[in-house]
Amino acid sequence: MSLLATKDLTIRFGGHVAVNAVTCSFEPGTLTAIVGPNGAGKTTYFNLISGQLRASEGTVTLDGRDLSGASASQRTRAGLGRAFQLTNLFPRLTVLENVRLAVQATRDGDHKRGLNLWSVWSDHKALTQRADEILEAVAMKDKENEYVANLPHGDQRKLEVALLMALEPKVFMFDEPTAGMNAAEAPVILNLIRKLKSDKSKTILLVEHKMDVVRELADRIIVLHNGTLVADGEPAEVIASPIVQEAYLGVAKEATA
Repeated sequence: MSLLATKDLTIRFGGHVAVNAVTCSFEPGTLTAIVGPNGAGKTTYFNLISGQLRASEGTVTLDGRDLSGASASQRTRAGLGRAFQLTNLFPRLTVLENVRLAVQATRDGDHKRGLNLWSVWSDHKALTQRADEILEAVAMKDKENEYVANLPHGDQRKLEVALLMALEPKVFMFDEPTAGMNAAEAPVILNLIRKLKSDKSKTILLVEHKMDVVRELADRIIVLHNGTLVADGEPAEVIASPIVQEAYLGVAKEATA
């Protein structure tokens, strides 16, 4: 049984169909890359899955639960974790405070307890310990007391992954995770995604333009073109297919130029 599935997922903006009846399922333990030319509908498809946009038609299900009418925050609580192209952080708080808040949000959703001084202290200690573990995992422990507003772009992207890890989602959704990063920064994010991929209970969706990254990380590629799903399969097979060569890589056009 698939963990995440979309059925006939569609959105229209006026007369323009940005995503056109996309039916696709995603299994635990797999990393699926979603590729296509600019304007193909990749980020819009992500927004429909995570709830930033409401579909005109179709459904989104997670673990058999229909989330089509759920808000973005409800989908996050259900287990959909989304990292954005633009960082979504608290700039006036420290790195540690950002991660601790994300850990606390997860724990608050898991249980409610009576308020007493011991529970406040023990909870605070446990939250900080978990936040420290996550910062170690993303190699940011040495920057825990720095304010987010003062971090370089690459560190902000690393912190965004840390917040996503703190939420402990069933599905990790990355929209161009290395966008705006230099050659030294990008490998750190890719290594984090590799670590997440080693957990076979998780499902990872990745929108990415860099085909070398796609070839290395993806177990599967789906291709969108003009909002329509045009290819789906193993990376080597999909990349070699004529429709991808023409629509995404422009090989046919170049050959006739």
